[in-house]
Amino acid sequence: MVDLDLSQPPFTLLDDAGRDRVRQGVDLAYFDRDEIILEAGQPGEYVFLIHKGEVAEIDTTQPAARERIGHYTQGDLFGAISILNGKSRYRFRAEQESLCYLLPSALFLALCDDYPPFAEFFRQTLAHKTRLLTEQRAEGGVTMAGFMLATVDECMREPLVVPATTTIAEAVATINERHADSLLVARDDGHGMVTKTDLLNALVVDERGRDCPLEGLGHAELITVAPGQYLFEALVIMTRHKVERVVVMQGEAPTGVVELTDVLSYFSSRSYVVSLQVEQAESLEALAAASRRTPELVRALMAQGVKLRFAMGLLAALNGRIINKAWGFLVDERYHGDSCLMVMGSEGRGEQILKTDQDNGLILADDLDWPDCAEQMQRLTETLIELGYPPCPGNIMVSNPEWVGTVSQWRRRIARWIEVRDGDSLMKLAIMLDAHAVAGNPALLDRVRDDLFAQCAGNELLLSYFARTALRFSTPLTLFGSLKKPQHGIDIKKGGIFPIVHGVRVMALERGIRPTSTLERLDALAEDGRLEARFAEDLAEALSLFTELRLRQQLARREGDAEDTRPDRVVVQELSSLERDLLREALHIVKDFKQRLSHRFHLEYS
Repeated sequence: MVDLDLSQPPFTLLDDAGRDRVRQGVDLAYFDRDEIILEAGQPGEYVFLIHKGEVAEIDTTQPAARERIGHYTQGDLFGAISILNGKSRYRFRAEQESLCYLLPSALFLALCDDYPPFAEFFRQTLAHKTRLLTEQRAEGGVTMAGFMLATVDECMREPLVVPATTTIAEAVATINERHADSLLVARDDGHGMVTKTDLLNALVVDERGRDCPLEGLGHAELITVAPGQYLFEALVIMTRHKVERVVVMQGEAPTGVVELTDVLSYFSSRSYVVSLQVEQAESLEALAAASRRTPELVRALMAQGVKLRFAMGLLAALNGRIINKAWGFLVDERYHGDSCLMVMGSEGRGEQILKTDQDNGLILADDLDWPDCAEQMQRLTETLIELGYPPCPGNIMVSNPEWVGTVSQWRRRIARWIEVRDGDSLMKLAIMLDAHAVAGNPALLDRVRDDLFAQCAGNELLLSYFARTALRFSTPLTLFGSLKKPQHGIDIKKGGIFPIVHGVRVMALERGIRPTSTLERLDALAEDGRLEARFAEDLAEALSLFTELRLRQQLARREGDAEDTRPDRVVVQELSSLERDLLREALHIVKDFKQRLSHRFHLEYS
């Protein structure tokens, strides 16, 4: 039996008996440099697993300068698709002396029949493969299926619905009898919610009688989720809306209630208490203590295989609450309704996992009189530094008067950026497009953004200038389509993340799409028909892969395990075979996207 390492996908999709069949059935073959291993059009006889050496994938229909489309090294496999399709579409040639394990086609097809997930691996999209990688990385006995894929209906309580004519005394009796914290009140225009706190305030603060009906008490607008939504999404929604429960709706009817304590108990990890600590913080010191625990939360999320989209959503909501609480501690409440604190950049898009540089600004109502505003904003910047948000090197912070202004002043600034269209102006425009309100009155930001979209509508010249930036950095692929492998690593932010983020931002501006998240923008572009749904999904998965690779580097640097202190650098040689395959495929998707942008905005002529 051959001693073959089968610890990577797709062989992890086999059981022990299946892997033994592979070890017993393979042969080892030697190929000389430049030898053709598999010719285009040739029937597939083997799946090749490289033990040593390098193999090039050649498209014989392309000119010599563009024919080399793939590159395989130790641990990579090829030839499976040739067997499934009946013949090879491409030529595979040894780049140097190579040793390959040969898995006969008959055995490969038998394994595909006996193990459907194994067969499916070879037909999957990038999205499916990245999900497999996430599952593979899950540690500590908590799998992605058990943790990330738990749905709301697995954790909801039965709703307690009472008519609006129910008295306060009857409501208290019902809550005590059922050991609940809230009731749903059936009203003519829908359902509302009354909590224990609402009942106590009605009796003590408002001095209402025990026989007073529930009509008019509590919360008229419910924060709702659907039964099939992920439980993790419910946690994000609670954090973002500052509530401790959400109502589960099936159509127009309430079918359950999910409490924050139930969600935290379900996830059963002390890391998830961070959001509760943030909410309970009554001082800046307590808030800082909770804020310092967010890296611990990130590590737990990554270790447990949580899908990055959900992790980003939770951390964005959590960071927003931390900043909101700091604002509440520092800024007099009389200014809250006439001002709006906004975060921008990756924080505004909800795509920042670990805390990085501050990117924030302040919008004021035109008639607001706030004499010590500058002093208050300087103090806010200093407080955010203490909470773990470093100052912005570009000085994009509320302590800088250029990022503070009334609604009218912001409108004039935006008009000037659009007119000038130089690099600095376009950068500021991009930052403003990603702005998200975290404190104060969000309607002020809505007014500024409405004006921004109105000024940009139909401005083809601006869009062309704006889109050009997405092509600023080269994609880290060789001329022949394989990964570049510099010893210092490839810059994953410039080569992968930025082109997707900015390209999608440009397309969202063109179509008047308001969400700031890149993933939400992609969903909207697919729904709008601007992008094919599958290509939008692949772009989203590519972005998630790049972000995760970058995050792992950042975490390693924090823990002192990384030799390279540059968080955007990914050393290809240190990746697993599956990770290299996914990275290569994701970068080809970026290359395709950049070509589409170039064609749409006529950048090939610029």
